[in-house]
This record gives sequence, structure tokens and C-alpha cells, in this order.
Amino acid sequence: MSFRATILTLYPEMFPGHLAYSLAGKALERGQWSLEPVQIRDFAEDRHRTVDDTPAGGGAGMVLKPDILAKAIDHVSEGDDRPRLLMSPRGRPLTQERVRKIAASEGVIIVCGRFEGVDQRVIDARNLEEVSIGDYVLSGGEPAALTLLDAIVRILPGVMGNALSGTHESFENGLLEHPQYTRPQVFEGREIPAVLTSGNHAAIEKWRLEEAWKLTTERRPDLVAGKAK
Repeated sequence: MSFRATILTLYPEMFPGHLAYSLAGKALERGQWSLEPVQIRDFAEDRHRTVDDTPAGGGAGMVLKPDILAKAIDHVSEGDDRPRLLMSPRGRPLTQERVRKIAASEGVIIVCGRFEGVDQRVIDARNLEEVSIGDYVLSGGEPAALTLLDAIVRILPGVMGNALSGTHESFENGLLEHPQYTRPQVFEGREIPAVLTSGNHAAIEKWRLEEAWKLTTERRPDLVAGKAK
């Protein structure tokens, strides 16, 4: 069974976006994964297809209504055990470990928020897991959903040509990826490190690990805190 992604959004035309290209696009064409954008407004019952209202207690902006969103969620998840995610800057930071767990499942249901957010009652009532892709705010959940799907699809079985490509990258072992080089041997006076052309695979792996530790310590010390080298 292929991986199924259902997206609840006010802008279904934003999908598949960049995922229609490269390896993800080819995998989509081959049926290795499927994508179903669903328009939240289709579940509104008034003639204006209203999906939002003013925040309780006052304040700027609008909030997605719980009754409309709940109908949309119920429609796409009836008898469905796929994880229900809400893209939100206040969610738990997305990690490669979480991506791998989702990729190993049958699929995912992603809710894309807009305006000032989503009524807390529908988050609680429909067990939405809030997920963040970074400490910043976007105009809506759609770009974040595309980023999440990009991370998932690329590690689905058979999507990448070289199965090892997904295991020798940043965050797969808790470290940032080591520096990469390719021909020409000399570029503007800078040479490829000699160890990489030595043919000594044990020495190469040792160098790569040391460089990964060095980069991670310099740039993301939070990743190596309490981690034994």
C-alpha cells in the first residue's frame, strides 16, 4: 500500500507545489505515494462558505471555526488511523526521527492553519498533534506541510535511487553531515582532502565522523549536549 497524504487547507491549489518535480514527482506519478488536498470551505454550510470568526476575548485577526474544521477532519479520517497533524509554530519541533516514524506508517492527515490559528477545542477534540518546522511564523500551514511531506517522501522505499543516500545525511545519526567534495581535484587553489582520495575506507569514515562532530559542535551544540563521542 502506498503512503497516503491528505491535506486540509483553504488553498488546495498550492499542492503538490514543488513536490510535483524531481524524485518526489516521479514517485507520485508511479503511485508510490498519493496526495489529496481537501478544501476546508467545502464543509461550511452558509452561502458565504465562512470558515473563520473573531477571537473570543478580542484581539486582531480571525480564528478557524471548530465546527467547520471538525467536519472536514471527520470526513477524511472516518475509520482511518493515520496521524493527524496541525502545522503550527507552537508545536513540537519536527525531527528526522519523527519524519521516519511517519514515513513508516500508512500515511498522514495534515491540517493547515491560517489567520490567527485554530480553535483550541477542535485541536483537543480531534487529537491534533501540533508540529513546527522552525521558530518563525509563516502566512499559513501550507508551506510547512509541503516541507514536512518533502522530508517524508524522499525516504519512502524506492524513492531515492541510492538507498544509502537517506542514511548518510544531517540528523540521521544525531549529527550534521560532514563536508562533501567532488571533481575537479583542485578548485581555485583548494584541494579535495587527501584522505577522501586515498582509497582507505576506514580512514575516510573516521574523517567523516570527526568532521561531522566538529561541524555539529560549532553550529549546533544543542545536538551534542550529553552525547558521547
